[in-house]
Amino acid sequence: MKTRTVVWCALVCAPILAAAQAPAGHFDGTWTTSMACDASEHMPAYKWTFVSMIANSNYHGQHGEQGGPGYMVMDGPINADGSAKLHAKGTVQAGKAGIVTQLKGNKYDYYVEAKFTETSGTGTRDEGAGILGRPCSFEFTKQTEPSAAPSPAPQ
Repeated sequence: MKTRTVVWCALVCAPILAAAQAPAGHFDGTWTTSMACDASEHMPAYKWTFVSMIANSNYHGQHGEQGGPGYMVMDGPINADGSAKLHAKGTVQAGKAGIVTQLKGNKYDYYVEAKFTETSGTGTRDEGAGILGRPCSFEFTKQTEPSAAPSPAPQ
């Protein structure tokens, strides 16, 4: 019976210990992403702000619910120098964003050239040939860790 307990504990604890020992990426943490897109012929200008995460130097951000209008997910690795090429894809929020999204059923995807520092970052949307995309800019702000709450005074 002791052998079974030891094996069970090893199977449960090993992944936890391995994750705890994995080196954290240079930019790891919780970030706020702000995205602003200019108006186009078919769509008004808009701005979204959403929470994103960087773990093991991989960025992941999501706006909206998967498959719903206004949904976007953006992912990609961040290089040691802070440069990144993030892939964004999603579903148009309202209306028709243009010929390409009409052909794809109002779905879109594009790349964002980004540059991160310890606490912030910026990025721009790849506009393709100019007829396929519109200018969008990105700002990334790393969230600071909340300070520990003070202990209550002894009574």
